[in-house]
Amino acid sequence: MATQLVPLPEVERLSASVLRILGGNPGKFTLQGTNTYLIGRGPRRLLIDTGEGLPRWSTLLQSVLTDEKATVHEALITHWHHDHVNGIPDLLRICPQATVYKHQPSDGQVDIYDGQVFKVDGATLKAFHTPGHAVDHMSFIFEEEDAIFTGDNVLGHGTAVFEDLNTYISSLNKMKVAVSGRAYPGHGAVIGSATAKITDYIKHRQQREDEVSRVLKYGTVDIDRSSPNPEQVSSWTPIELVKVIYRGVPESLHLPASHGVTLILNKLENEGKVKHEGASGKWSWNTQRPAL
Repeated sequence: MATQLVPLPEVERLSASVLRILGGNPGKFTLQGTNTYLIGRGPRRLLIDTGEGLPRWSTLLQSVLTDEKATVHEALITHWHHDHVNGIPDLLRICPQATVYKHQPSDGQVDIYDGQVFKVDGATLKAFHTPGHAVDHMSFIFEEEDAIFTGDNVLGHGTAVFEDLNTYISSLNKMKVAVSGRAYPGHGAVIGSATAKITDYIKHRQQREDEVSRVLKYGTVDIDRSSPNPEQVSSWTPIELVKVIYRGVPESLHLPASHGVTLILNKLENEGKVKHEGASGKWSWNTQRPAL
């Protein structure tokens, strides 16, 4: 995946009020690295996320703040994952006056509540609780640009992982109608239309759910819905489903894909559509329900 990515500068001005500073941690799951955002136009700025604590990020932050003649007074953390929070000690070393805000805060942090407003010269951000990727996940609506900082719920490249599919889809549906402008993701390039990208995410998740259902029912993703073939009674492990649904995808990605498939299966089980066979780890379509 990484070889397909558009290179991003370590520091880039994205708008009059937004500077992106990469976390210095490119990788298979972090893309070009974790995006951190310095927001505002005056001497007092907001910061979204802090990277994973690598020296390159703190060096870049110090340099940017010097060039901008600015300091960070409030840091807003999208969620608890290490590549977003581990740079907090470096931030506080550079800007000891900064207050760190995070939903479900750790020691020394201040809670972010849904709808809370953070304001500096040139930028007003409204906190938006969007669990899915993580239970504490916050997005931020940028009112002056009618834009949204999506954290890791929506990425600039590929799709995102999530903890609970129903919760994630609910958050995506709220995010889809929250703004009409661009999206600033937690990883990857700026997204021109937040609404279009999030709509694609929702469609993709439904496509994957439909594929899991078809394999459990018919043994293939390619079944013609008008086909008279009867449903097959078969059982599958998540990794077996992945090998059918994600054929052509490198095997190195099958294990993380199986985690997403398991979450789909959990959703379908909650809806009574599939059965889990317990110790065997296999799943089957619940033939007691009417066919979809």
